[in-house]
Formats: sequence, C-alpha cells, structure tokens
Amino acid sequence: MLNDKRGKRLMKYVPDYVVFDLETTGISPKKDKVIEISAVKVRGGKVIDEFTSLVNPMCSIPYGASQVNNITDDMVKSSPTFDEILPLFIDFIEELPLVGHNIHSFDMNFIYRDCNIFFGKIPDNDYIDTLHISRECLPEMAHHRMTDLALHYGISTKGAHRALADCHMTQKVFEHLKEEVENLENNKKTQKLCPKCGSVLKLRNGIYGEFYGCSGYPNCRYTENV
Repeated sequence: MLNDKRGKRLMKYVPDYVVFDLETTGISPKKDKVIEISAVKVRGGKVIDEFTSLVNPMCSIPYGASQVNNITDDMVKSSPTFDEILPLFIDFIEELPLVGHNIHSFDMNFIYRDCNIFFGKIPDNDYIDTLHISRECLPEMAHHRMTDLALHYGISTKGAHRALADCHMTQKVFEHLKEEVENLENNKKTQKLCPKCGSVLKLRNGIYGEFYGCSGYPNCRYTENV
C-alpha cells in the first residue's frame, strides 16, 4: 500500500513474503534508472506466483551495466516504462513484507524514489534484508554476497544478475536462513540486547577497560558500561 511513511526493516523470518530484485543502469539511486524488475510471491515458504518485466529507462544503458546484467538497449526498447510497471508491482506485492539482498541500501531506495516521483507516495511494506541477516547470523563467512550465500547452502547460481533468477536464488537462501534466525533468536533470549536497535550487545575492550558495544556498529553506536 502506498503511504507517506516507510515500513520497518525486520530482522526475522516470516513464512509469507515477496522477494524482489532490480537491475539498473548503475548504482546511484539519485541518477540511475531501473531496467528490470522481478518478484516472487511466497506463502507458507513456497513460491506461488511471480512477476517480471524489462523496463525501458528512456536512456542508453551504460556498457558497464550491460556487462553485469546482460541487458542491452535493444532488449528494452519495446518494453514499458517504469511508471507503467510500478502500479502492477505495487498490486503484486500487496501488504506483504518485502525480502531482498541489500535492499535496505539499494533496491528500496529506487522504489521509494520512483513511487514518490510518479505517485507522491511510497510503499509502507516492512522489509527484510538478507544481507543484514546473513552478517548477523553467519559472521564467520568472509563475504556475504548472494552468490556466496547460495554456494554456502548448495544453491545454483545459474542466471545470477538477472532479476528473476536472483529472486528465486534469494528465496531459497532466505528459507535456509530461517534456522539461522531461529537459533539467533534463541541465543538472544540469554544475551543483552541493544535498547536502540535490538542487536546483540558484545563485550569489548577499550582504552578504559571492558564495555558493551552494539553488534550493529557502525550503524548503531550504542555502548554501555560493564
């Protein structure tokens, strides 16, 4: 639903959700354009529907972007523009939580920007970023890219960097993260939590001795004396 306020970022597993992913002309939500949008709808942990479309950005796609996602100007020249696709996407996601990898810093910003431009309002769906969850649940991993998580769980990475393939990959990874999240929640019951963001407080050493620091650092800088 479109509203004036953004939804909350959740750090938990939910059985009903929509995974979505964007391919764009670049990495800047201020100036770059969406060239593909895809989503898969999930009920009870199972995919029940999907949505996908190429998007005509009304500008040339940079060579570097095409090298990553294999989407060219010829592929999108007959596709609908984003103001035509966005209402269909909003209808598809309903009021379900949105799931995606790095959507907190990337995909959500494109959606917020263009919904605000075209409609004057933004989706108020809560959302779950699998990048944030994997960093908290799997700190032993050197990297937390979606392809790294897929390989960690034995999931095929075929078709990576095309939106619909990335949605299906992320959905499978999120279902695997369910157990990791549940284990983290059980551990949190016996751990001190940050009163600001809810992350675990970890015992650290500073120049004045031990103190508790938020594991959400640097996004959260809460500290507490021992």
